Amino acid sequence: MGTHPSLPSKDVETQRTLLDLVQDNQALMSTAITERYGGRLPFLFKVLSIRKALSIQAHPNKKLAEKLHARDPRNYPDDNHKPEMTIAITPFEGLCGFRPLAEIAHFLQAIEPLRKLVGSRAASDFEEIVKGNEESDDEAVVQRNKDALRSLFTTLMESTPENIETASKELVSLAENSPASFGTLPGEVATNPTNPDELAAIIRRLNGQFPNDIGLFVFFFLNFIKLSPGEAMFLKADDIHAYVSGDIIECMASSDNVVRAGFTPKFKDVDTLTNMLTYSYAPIEEQKLAPTDYPYAILNATAYSSASSCMLYDPPIEEFSVVKTDLNRTGAKLTFDPADGPSIIICTRGKGRISVGNKTEEVKEGYVFFVGATAECIIENTGSGEGDDDVFTTYKAFCELTGRASICVLVHHIQYTRLYIKIQPSSLTMSGRYPCRLATHIDLNIRACRDT
Repeated sequence: MGTHPSLPSKDVETQRTLLDLVQDNQALMSTAITERYGGRLPFLFKVLSIRKALSIQAHPNKKLAEKLHARDPRNYPDDNHKPEMTIAITPFEGLCGFRPLAEIAHFLQAIEPLRKLVGSRAASDFEEIVKGNEESDDEAVVQRNKDALRSLFTTLMESTPENIETASKELVSLAENSPASFGTLPGEVATNPTNPDELAAIIRRLNGQFPNDIGLFVFFFLNFIKLSPGEAMFLKADDIHAYVSGDIIECMASSDNVVRAGFTPKFKDVDTLTNMLTYSYAPIEEQKLAPTDYPYAILNATAYSSASSCMLYDPPIEEFSVVKTDLNRTGAKLTFDPADGPSIIICTRGKGRISVGNKTEEVKEGYVFFVGATAECIIENTGSGEGDDDVFTTYKAFCELTGRASICVLVHHIQYTRLYIKIQPSSLTMSGRYPCRLATHIDLNIRACRDT
């Protein structure tokens, strides 16, 4: 969903592309966003349903994207970077970023086919450099660790097809014959995985999808992540990752540039991948993105009393943010304040209606709407079910250059209603429009209000 020229969205009735529509009427995007992004929507919005692992890949930063596009426009069709955010709709599995070094060193010892594939010399060199320094914060040590990881990972990725096939068969045999001890070392070892059976099952599953693939070994270098519905992670440009299973919302900068190196029949560019990565290593928790309450929307009484929610996923880039809204009861309604930029809204559950100005449309699962800048947008649950069957869920991707979404953090994520109240704590008197959910909920954090 977006304006990327490779596959722009189209108006259902007229079949005009969204790219044509926003370029003919700059007010739909706002003048500032039109000028900043050349008349194109700055983000791509996707729904992915992953039944077979998606490729081990990374997306280039802006400078590298320009070089790759100039050199090979067929495989790198534009010159933009592609940071992206993933929000789980159903339970999700993926690989994201390099594991902590101690875990990589552990698997070099515990997975013999992996050690044989990279070679004992390369494995020993890596272990010698990082041992005792795995968690150091010293810049020189961290850089030395990254260089060692780069060397080892490049050695792995440059393995011959014949060696990969031999090692893969040995690896799968281990996963089939010794699942309870897969990836573990004898004794009470702190780095032993707590889920060897699960790891063995994933290796068997991945080999069934991509037999004898280098990705089976890349698995031991990358964090294995699980996201529950509503959880999210953010991937910067140059972050290596792969999606294994699950249904997700994905939002990214408007680019189709992908550098692939495994789990794919498509074009692979191993040299570019191994040279472009940052080789940052950290626990997966550091790449998860926690949502916060979105304050620029008003819930009606039905929405509030049914614990409906409006949550903001705000990555540290300007091209996009995403708001997830759950309206939990028939008649629950939410009004978005006018935004200084364009939005795309998709329904993933339930049914309802959307109103912008004097136009109202029916909404069902899979329906997608574009909302222009400065337009007030209202969504309402019109379902007739009970309990979970009555939930109306939408995701809204949007771009604003004002940084308003980020300001949510500063105001403690308190939602607006248009109330005027007066608060008099001790000797300080404040009056004016202060944000709160309802008139009965005015127990605000006075210090936060005063500081803001």
